[in-house]
Amino acid sequence: MIPVVPPARPNKAARNVLRKLVQGEAPPTAPMNIVDRLAGSPYANFTIQVGKAEESARKTIDFALRLAETMFRYGAGALEVETSIIAVTAAMGLRNIEVDITNQSVIINYAPRDAVPITLLRVVRSWTNNYAGLVEIHELVTDVASGGVSRDEAHRRLDVIIKKPKPFPRWMVSMAEAVFAAAVVGVIGGTVVGMIVAFMTILLAGQVARVLGKWRVPDFFVTAISSFIVTMVAVLCFMMEVPLSPSIVVAGGILLMLPSGRLVSAVQDAINGFPVTAAGRFLSAFLTFGAIVAGIAVGLVSSAVFGADRLNVAETISGTLPLFWVLALVGLATVAICIAEQTSVKLVLPTTAVAVIGYVVYYYGMEFGLGGRFAPAVAAVVIGMLARVIALRLGAPQLVVAVPSIIFLLVGLSIFRAMFVMTLTPEDSVTGAVGIFNALVVILAVAAGVVLGDNAARPFTRSSGQKDRRRNRRR
Repeated sequence: MIPVVPPARPNKAARNVLRKLVQGEAPPTAPMNIVDRLAGSPYANFTIQVGKAEESARKTIDFALRLAETMFRYGAGALEVETSIIAVTAAMGLRNIEVDITNQSVIINYAPRDAVPITLLRVVRSWTNNYAGLVEIHELVTDVASGGVSRDEAHRRLDVIIKKPKPFPRWMVSMAEAVFAAAVVGVIGGTVVGMIVAFMTILLAGQVARVLGKWRVPDFFVTAISSFIVTMVAVLCFMMEVPLSPSIVVAGGILLMLPSGRLVSAVQDAINGFPVTAAGRFLSAFLTFGAIVAGIAVGLVSSAVFGADRLNVAETISGTLPLFWVLALVGLATVAICIAEQTSVKLVLPTTAVAVIGYVVYYYGMEFGLGGRFAPAVAAVVIGMLARVIALRLGAPQLVVAVPSIIFLLVGLSIFRAMFVMTLTPEDSVTGAVGIFNALVVILAVAAGVVLGDNAARPFTRSSGQKDRRRNRRR
């Protein structure tokens, strides 16, 4: 007799595994939930506040727009603004929103099912340096996302942040800008005389710029007039036979005018998926470069009219100080730029430490033959990682530590030299074009390195996210 074998029972678990391997968990055309944009950010583990969110949606969106406007005014990037808006609105019960950020405007659309949609727009028309305010806004968004702050309390705290005076007075900022210029002149190879001249030049140009700002003169002409003053100081030093290079005087005077941070932020916005904002910042940065070149050109032409010799203010400068003194000057310059950017007092020393470590990586990268393009990228990766870890430990956004720490790479100075050569020396226009290309490559490498370091440091900051998750569960 032939034994009868019962039919095999279908294995449901095996079929599910096979279906997932072949088909996937979600349809390939399913739209991405906007809350998923919080993955990897400090606000990934938000807590939804229980309440009638639909009835107070307009107030929540008004608060989110005001928060975004303040962050843009204080110097935040587009990604930080977007994640903050999503975290705040999601924590307050509004998940079906869309956020659109284009250069200096923020649009929030809320379209609940079977209800009238709400679309609000806010335009940012002024900017100021206030990294300390960004730190406090980061703490506010963190508290809102954790469920510990109601909307009314968040409104009150945002009002306090906006009205709170900056940590450093104006006279200290002016002195810090001058100290920064003098220190960086020492880093790039200037003498003590050059550092003193740069210090006095920045003080003079800064006072003139403040007066022009009170008269509501456009920034383009303020920058051009300031660079004209710097050039005339270089011409006077040359005519008086002061023992220093004219290029040192000009470099020290225009360092603060160079939009190095804006260029890096533009590349970061492009990498993070904000091309319109990146294009706007690129245009603004190159207009600033054009203003600087125009002011220097007018100064050189004016000096030639009065019989002075034509100066070469774009020659390459190489440092000659020992590494110990260079590191001391880098630390001093970082402290000064932190004061100029109105960084929170608790972040000044950590930011200085990150900048010094980054410069050491850059220095030895050049010594080991990595080259002028790869060495800044490696240093930027290290800075991006350290900035994320330290900033989140101290309750601050990553850019507050990262941006002042990359100033020593002087990405804007190379673009200025290339634009100057291409504009004012037509016979070397090819050299200037190649210089601009090389400078843009370095800027892209630095910005990409900072973003890569920020993403690479996420596993090291996961512990704080787990603590937030456990605290949210207890609520």
